[in-house]
Amino acid sequence: MTLEHLYLTRQHNYVGHHGTAPGTQPMEEMEELECVAGKGIRGDRYFDHKEDYKGQITFFSMEVYEDLMAKFGVSDHEPTAFRRNVMTRGVDLNTLVGKEFTWQGVRFSGSEECRPCYWMDTAFAEGAFEALKGNGGLRARILSDGVLRRGAV
Repeated sequence: MTLEHLYLTRQHNYVGHHGTAPGTQPMEEMEELECVAGKGIRGDRYFDHKEDYKGQITFFSMEVYEDLMAKFGVSDHEPTAFRRNVMTRGVDLNTLVGKEFTWQGVRFSGSEECRPCYWMDTAFAEGAFEALKGNGGLRARILSDGVLRRGAV
């Protein structure tokens, strides 16, 4: 399994924008992410959001991204459209819900699926919201401090 892309963003594009246009805060691609137990990713919009927050870090599958690109005939959208922190390859993220796991020495607890929101029809392609149900990625809690880097796990 590999961690192909690592992202953080400092502000929300969708939270707080219901009924209005989304924000324009870009996702920043990083060489590494500093994970802080119980708090999240240092510098990210959800860092220290609230106690025991289920989405301290989020994961999304490159395979799902590539399938959606093919399904919708989209070739000009980056993986950042999904607003997830870590893009993985070679793991079924749904199997990690309710489980503890360790990648690159950092311990996580898979809390739940990252359910898609209706904004995905705007951010990616009409129909993406429905297509992502059951494949929206993984929300997790960070159980130990450490650094994730792009590459093999």
